[in-house]
Amino acid sequence: MTEIPSPCIDVCKFKRQGHCLGCSMTKAQKSLFKQVKKDKHRIAFVQMLRQQQEALGKYKHWGPAYAKKLAKKKAKAVWEKLAGGKFA
Repeated sequence: MTEIPSPCIDVCKFKRQGHCLGCSMTKAQKSLFKQVKKDKHRIAFVQMLRQQQEALGKYKHWGPAYAKKLAKKKAKAVWEKLAGGKFA
């Protein structure tokens, strides 16, 4: 399987109480994701991040942007593992 890419969608503006406007990660979470190596742990991280986005609100743009990133990196199958692609 292709490595699960970072949930970062290259916005990187930490203006929501330390959370990125693009993906909702904090700087600490971005560093942590880089240390996570196993695909199942990366998938769990992205699922946790999605819950964080729902709690914070205003992240409906992330799902389509991340799906596009997955397709570009040929990791499209990951989308189905992430709750059946219900992030769009």
